[in-house]
Amino acid sequence: MKIISIANQKGGCGKTTTAINLVATLAVNGKRTLLIDLDPQAHATLGLNRDDKNSIYNVISKITPRKLSIKDIIQNVSPGFDIVPSNVLVGTLEQELSDEIGREMKLVESIATLNDAYDFIIIDCPPSLGFLTVNAIRASHEIMIPVETSRFSVQGVEHLMDIINLIKERLGHPVTPRVLVTMFDSRLRHSFSMLEKIKNQFSEMLLTTIVHTNVKLKESAVEGQPVIVYDKYCRGAKDYYTLAKELIALEKGVRIDDAALLEAGSAAEFSQKMKDVVSREIQSVLPTTFGLYAPEANSVYVSGSFNNWAIDESCRMVKEDGVWVARLPLSSGLYRYQFIVDGRWQPDPVNERREANGFGDMNSLVEVAAHAE
Repeated sequence: MKIISIANQKGGCGKTTTAINLVATLAVNGKRTLLIDLDPQAHATLGLNRDDKNSIYNVISKITPRKLSIKDIIQNVSPGFDIVPSNVLVGTLEQELSDEIGREMKLVESIATLNDAYDFIIIDCPPSLGFLTVNAIRASHEIMIPVETSRFSVQGVEHLMDIINLIKERLGHPVTPRVLVTMFDSRLRHSFSMLEKIKNQFSEMLLTTIVHTNVKLKESAVEGQPVIVYDKYCRGAKDYYTLAKELIALEKGVRIDDAALLEAGSAAEFSQKMKDVVSREIQSVLPTTFGLYAPEANSVYVSGSFNNWAIDESCRMVKEDGVWVARLPLSSGLYRYQFIVDGRWQPDPVNERREANGFGDMNSLVEVAAHAE
């Protein structure tokens, strides 16, 4: 069970948006995921139209007249997606437990009762570095720090790192910090300038995925839905789907490598009927090569209508003399596609055949034609 806190003392950096949409896309990828709303503002709870009568306050507080376990207050949002709600009373816990010995372990003790019922637990922290955030860090294996491309958000990372180091020294609990660039506006030169500074300053902690500014993220919050439910084809949904895939890939022993599946399939004994089916399928597809010149890129994928815009190892491109190449078996037809270069989506720069996708950018088009017999 991987526990990840999403925290930054600076508000307005996409912390709660990331919490909601990351959990939703992890669930879409088949992961049992729990979102714990630890923010007294309860934006995650309100943003999913959940009942906040019973909250994490009733689990941690010692003076509440309605004492409950964390299992009692879990609400289901969608298949694989549960939430522990918050409300304004959560903000009183710091004062209530100010003299309590071991108060930084309250959330750890509550989560322990879940007995590995989830693959991922995501904690949405308040925009402060007080009691609640310390509890979240102490309970976590990793800290995801959303950073918009501004100086103040970067300073929030530095302050949070001080708390992480303090918890490591005093409580003997190390966590892995990961920095996520959010609210990236590719129309602004300033965004790219700040992105370079973030890369230079936090290169070892930086996630590959970049979450772009997208109006659908705001619209989905108003509707009380994750963006992948509100509009699964928009840029925001693609970005958070990519982020979920990246986290799954980073989680050792969780992600099953496609190559391993192929090896297992090759070793298995197929019936003659299955062999015939496989043979027909192989003959119906054509090898199609995608190429992109990007010698300074760290990772490049190609994704499109041929794989339902998924990001996984099957569409990771390989660098050959500065050119990133992917050879995919595609059936004949017309496909829309984009490249994902270090987390940024872009059309094929050398393919003039494009069409607007309705989200402010362009999809490249490729037509795969069957050979005449």
